[in-house]
Amino acid sequence: MEERLQKILARAGLGSRRACEQIIIAGRVRVDGKVAVLGQKADPAADRITVDGKPISLPREHIYIALYKPRGVISAVTSPDTRPTVRDMIPVPGRFYPVGRLDVDSEGLILMTDDGDLANRLTHPRYGHEKVYKVLVARHPDEKQLAAWRRGIVLEDGYRTAPAVVHVESKAGKGAWMRVVLREGRKRQIREMGRLLGLPVVKIIRVQIGDLHLGKLKPREWRYLTPDEVQRLKGKKDRKPARPKPRRKKKSRP
Repeated sequence: MEERLQKILARAGLGSRRACEQIIIAGRVRVDGKVAVLGQKADPAADRITVDGKPISLPREHIYIALYKPRGVISAVTSPDTRPTVRDMIPVPGRFYPVGRLDVDSEGLILMTDDGDLANRLTHPRYGHEKVYKVLVARHPDEKQLAAWRRGIVLEDGYRTAPAVVHVESKAGKGAWMRVVLREGRKRQIREMGRLLGLPVVKIIRVQIGDLHLGKLKPREWRYLTPDEVQRLKGKKDRKPARPKPRRKKKSRP
């Protein structure tokens, strides 16, 4: 991910950003062999950055990648299956893995990272991170089916699902697109719930994990997370509280 050179140099321990600006102005910095200029951006993962002819050394950083997993791709790093894995979708060196799996027939947002602490935070039930899905079912659900999905049902293995937020977004021929918000993630849970409720699931697209959104990514596309997105996932950056409305002054009676 590209960022301003003075920021990269500061992370490499070459001084404050202002001091690093002076190093750039002095012509001591080169990017891929060319003298850098103030205001220039670079990608430390892809570009060779040198100061006085010596390559800079950055402290190791974790990898955070959002991927749109297509159908037919396995949510794993390696698999004995001949089908491709999510790791095959990202031509980036390093060891990182998927957080929050999707079954092979489902698609949508997958987070890839090597940050074990964040992976635990996103998958441990006590943190209650919401996962949002767009679900296409083969029939129009009635109010009784929606109510059962919302309060939770008992699956065939005896597990009772937690309450969920479910509503119909639009009709699609004989079926309907639903928005399903879960705080748990059992294997093929949405498909099994739909089957037991008489709503066969045709398609599942995960569009959100916690504060991370799929956005405009298309199948097989991926991008690095922004620092702001990472901080939000870690719970270190809260949303701005709503400003209280100013009270109206009561008019005094004459």
